[in-house]
Amino acid sequence: MIRIAIDAMGGDHGPEVVVAGLDRVAERRPDVRFLLFGRDERVRPVLDRHARVAAASQFVHCDVAVRMDDKPSQALRQGRWKSSMWKAIEAVKTGDADVCVSAGNTGALMAMSKFCLRTTAAIERPAIAAIWPTVRGESIVLDVGATVGADAHQLIDFAILGSAMARAIFGIERPSVGLLNIGVEEVKGQEEVKEAGRLLREAELKSMDYRGFVEGDDIGRGAVDVVVTEGFAGNIALKTAEGTARQIAEYLRAAMSRTVMTRLGYLLARDAFNTLREKMDVRRANGGVFLGLNGIVVKSHGSADAEGFAAAVELGYDMARSRLMDGIRRELESFHGGRPAKRVASVDESSEEEQG
Repeated sequence: MIRIAIDAMGGDHGPEVVVAGLDRVAERRPDVRFLLFGRDERVRPVLDRHARVAAASQFVHCDVAVRMDDKPSQALRQGRWKSSMWKAIEAVKTGDADVCVSAGNTGALMAMSKFCLRTTAAIERPAIAAIWPTVRGESIVLDVGATVGADAHQLIDFAILGSAMARAIFGIERPSVGLLNIGVEEVKGQEEVKEAGRLLREAELKSMDYRGFVEGDDIGRGAVDVVVTEGFAGNIALKTAEGTARQIAEYLRAAMSRTVMTRLGYLLARDAFNTLREKMDVRRANGGVFLGLNGIVVKSHGSADAEGFAAAVELGYDMARSRLMDGIRRELESFHGGRPAKRVASVDESSEEEQG
């Protein structure tokens, strides 16, 4: 049985979309149980309309809901102990849940997750990892918004975290890893990236197949299983890809409805277009995993609809089912040999990290 703690108040649409998404998960994953946190007057009426979710859930009333525009430090000080977001994270810490999922304020979720769960030994700062659709299947890209301006050692930690995640969910024994750069030549790029590349080459880690530098167009091609970058570039790449997918979908929709002949062509090729639409559906790749913490937290897009939120919850389900945390601990212990982190970022620093 996989137990998932849900911040029912998170996101742009609140409990209505959250519970509707959980209904889809409950239908597809009969071994899942939900621990919902939120305001009684908002959540109970929605649960009454979704009997399947209600039957698989335990609901806990919370007095506070973190707003999407709250500053992380403000949310942590005012919403701590009482908010639905904090309570969902805390359930992972206490062992009442295997994973936490929220569509709420990204900066607040990261700040609370770091404060409540703390970073894993030897990890200075966490990363957000995203599943990225490619022409070859799927890849993992991290960081996509948690740590801006990572140094070489942090990039190496991200590579270790990403390869552990790839091994857990893709079943790849030795995932291929690349550092995102402005060119594949070793002399190009920022000093931190070049230093991380040198250290990874020299380390010759058995847990990953380091392939060197990759460029932006290599992400969509699926050149490697894990693409490593710092949060500023990763977040821009993610949002650009999502926007491009929507742009192409709009182009196709307009082109297919332009004339009688194009509409007829669409009808004849409907199956092919449906397949293309499914592959370009950004909802299927919704959900960023917070890696480097003593527990699994998944961030859904705040604007996600029911299917998108369901995808984020199912990603958390897969993380828990594959025992991701055990794999991460083994990888970090093997590489660092129990060495503690050089510095753990303070909670106030996380207020600068609101890219999500």
